Amino acid sequence: MTRIVEVGVKPETDRVATAECWVSTTPEAVGHLVAGTKKGSPIETAKIAGVIGAKQTPLLLPHCHPIRITGAEVIVEPDEGTGRLRVETTVRATDRTGVEMEALTAAAVAALSLYDTAKAFDRAARIDGLRLLGKSGGKSGDYAL
Repeated sequence: MTRIVEVGVKPETDRVATAECWVSTTPEAVGHLVAGTKKGSPIETAKIAGVIGAKQTPLLLPHCHPIRITGAEVIVEPDEGTGRLRVETTVRATDRTGVEMEALTAAAVAALSLYDTAKAFDRAARIDGLRLLGKSGGKSGDYAL
C-alpha cells in the first residue's frame, strides 16, 4: 500500500533545515561559472533553480507533503583553486512536517543547474556529498552534524 502519512493532528511548529552538496570540476570550469557565460550568471541561475526546487519538492517526491515554505536561501561558494563549488541551502516553514527534503532538493537542483553549465567545460564534472547538515523543529527534535 502506498500512502502519504497523516499529519493533520500534529501541531504546527517552526521548522528549519540546512543541506549541502558539492560540484566538483576543474579550476578552469569554475572560472567560467564565476565569470558568467553568454546566457548570464550560472551561479545566480543555480540559486533561482534551488529555490524553485524547494518549492516543487512535493511534485518530485510522492511522499512529501505540500508545506508552507516561509523562506529559502541558496548559497554558492566557488573555489577556483580546487575546482569545486559548495552549495548550501536553508529552508524554513511553519507547518506540521519538516523541511529536510525541501532543503536537500534545493541543494540537488542548484547543483544540477551548475553541472549543466560546467559540463560544457569539463565532461568529468560531478555532484558529490549531498547531505543534511541540520534541522530544527518538530517532535523528533533537533539534528546537527
